Formats: sequence, structure tokens, C-alpha cells
Amino acid sequence: MNSPKTGEFALIGKSVVIKGELSGSEDLYIDGQVEGSIELHGNNLTIGANGQVKANVNANGVVVQGKLEGNIKASDRAELRKSAIAVGDIATQRLAIEDGAYFKGRVDIQGERAKQEASGGK
Repeated sequence: MNSPKTGEFALIGKSVVIKGELSGSEDLYIDGQVEGSIELHGNNLTIGANGQVKANVNANGVVVQGKLEGNIKASDRAELRKSAIAVGDIATQRLAIEDGAYFKGRVDIQGERAKQEASGGK
């Protein structure tokens, strides 16, 4: 349950508390507390084992290892690890839920066709 090992990313440590709108153009690893909204279009969000997030999340990929209360909109993939506690709806193309994870909410799997229709393409 270490921080991401690929490329550039921002880290919010265990003792950091953020309230408000959080946005960025790089991958983000949260091990602290965030309350509000998180917008990372085209980038990935990882909520670490110590992370406690009360926010709606919009990102390319979302991995939850800690606690998340809010909706997830992941344009590519959402993953709930075995230590995850997630309450809220998930809209994504691909979803993985490990054995032992807690999830309460609705799931909307959005295929390529639905994605194209939403963008007005054929």
C-alpha cells in the first residue's frame, strides 16, 4: 500500500486536511483527509489506506484503499481494494472490487457506445 511508483504525482500526507475544491493535471495520492470535490480529468486518483475522503470524484482512474464517501466518475477504471470502504455511486467503463471491500451504492458501467453517444459521435 505504498504511493504510486509511476511518473509524476502529488501526495497528500496523513496529517493533511483539505476542505474545498481540489483539481489538478497530475496523478494524486491521498493519505490524509479531503472534504469537498476532486477533479482530475485525464489523471488518476489513489486514496491510500489512511485516506478519508468525503467528496465527489471525477478522474480517469480511481483506486480506493481507504474510506470514500461520495460518487466516483472514472472515465477508464475504478478499483476498490480489500481495505476499501466506499459509499456512493460509481460510473465507469471498468470496475474491480476485491474480496473484503465494502461498497454501498449504484454502479453504472459505461461502454464505448454509451461514451460515443454521450459525446455526440457515431
